[in-house]
Amino acid sequence: MAPRKRPETQKTPEVVVRPKSKRNRSPRELEPEAKKLCLKGPGPSRRFDSGCLWAGLASLRVPPPCSIIRALHQHKLGTAAWPSLQQGLQQSFLNSLASYRIFQKAAPFDRRATSLAWHPTHPSTLAVGSKGGDILVWNFGIKDKPTFIKGIGAGGSITGLKFNPLNTNQFFTSSMEGTTRLQDFKGNTLRVFASSGTCNFWFCSLDVSVKSRVVVTGDNVGNVILLNMDGRELWNLRMHKKKVTHVALNPCCDWFLATASVDQTVKIWDLRQVRGKSSFLYSLLHRHPVNAAHFSPDGAQLLTTDQKSEIRVYSASQWDCPPSLIPHPHRHFQHLTPIKATWHPRYNLIVVGRYPDPNFKSCTSHELRTIDVFDGSSGKMMYQLYDPESSGIMSVRLGPSNNNGRKQGFTLPYWIKNDQKLILMCPSPSTFIPSSCLSPCLCSSMSSILWGTHWPL
Repeated sequence: MAPRKRPETQKTPEVVVRPKSKRNRSPRELEPEAKKLCLKGPGPSRRFDSGCLWAGLASLRVPPPCSIIRALHQHKLGTAAWPSLQQGLQQSFLNSLASYRIFQKAAPFDRRATSLAWHPTHPSTLAVGSKGGDILVWNFGIKDKPTFIKGIGAGGSITGLKFNPLNTNQFFTSSMEGTTRLQDFKGNTLRVFASSGTCNFWFCSLDVSVKSRVVVTGDNVGNVILLNMDGRELWNLRMHKKKVTHVALNPCCDWFLATASVDQTVKIWDLRQVRGKSSFLYSLLHRHPVNAAHFSPDGAQLLTTDQKSEIRVYSASQWDCPPSLIPHPHRHFQHLTPIKATWHPRYNLIVVGRYPDPNFKSCTSHELRTIDVFDGSSGKMMYQLYDPESSGIMSVRLGPSNNNGRKQGFTLPYWIKNDQKLILMCPSPSTFIPSSCLSPCLCSSMSSILWGTHWPL
């Protein structure tokens, strides 16, 4: 008989007390060290020195990741409702924010970026406009030199930018040059939809509906013009007392129009019933001038951003009821690209850049210029992103949620705008990822562009 093995004695586990890691420190502890690291010379090594300093603030850590596979399985079995599955996917996205890093920067413009549009069918392609009227069309999926369309310089600021949904090799622009027009990637003007003919009047915003085949644009004195795709003017009315800062068509009911203005109102219109300036459905009063009004991807909510310290969420079912109010510092400054809160294209999340204000009620000393993520239902802060290599003031633009009409299986990219830089923010992979899983994402800030990849969900 084979001899029996003596049972091994179990060792008592040793308790080791480790010092507090950098990753668990609060941003206030990290800030002095971040500033030291940013003083190092230029070059790629800078990002490795401060890469670990990306901060989802310690007090805002999200819960441990949930199992998407399990949530999908339960939904298929009928034991989990769709909202529960959607919440699980949203939580997975929030967990992924901890891995976001700045990867690279570039400076294509001599003035700040003022407008940005993602290509509707190619997630790696976007167009960016500058205060000098320059337009950059970039496909990040190839190494070819991006298309650069030179503007007129001073007075040519691009205020609105949308790809043509009927021909994605073209895009619409509104500008301080006094025109709303359709252009191609070579810079040729294909059609002028509206022209003021004078430098005293210019266009501040635009939106396009592919279903109704209309273009809507607003100007600096309160006028809103509706045109069809052939350039024929349907009506031209003064809908606000002052500049129209934003126009938005509802993505589900494109006859539903929201207009925002510095006259401290956001108005809701039915394009089928517009007869004059008093024919609005609702007028939503604000305490300060309003920068933007964005419909949610499902069209059921409206997100507004004022020029001081308030974000509001209105429900489409009850426009006249008090909205959800989110106090948030993002005050307006003449030489800063306006900060506009925006929706995540898939989840019920709000993303907005923070501009700390000493007069803001909850302002703290040495408050960071973070990118803030809020829950669209509760208004609760879910996460804050920060990197000392890009400590400027951020305006955020989220990337597209579709790829040739199909939902992507990737976390979604951000654009961040501030001065003349374009900055790319992305999840940072720690292991090898097949090239088929790579998808670039971009953001814009003072004059740089960053490259990176995202993880599949």
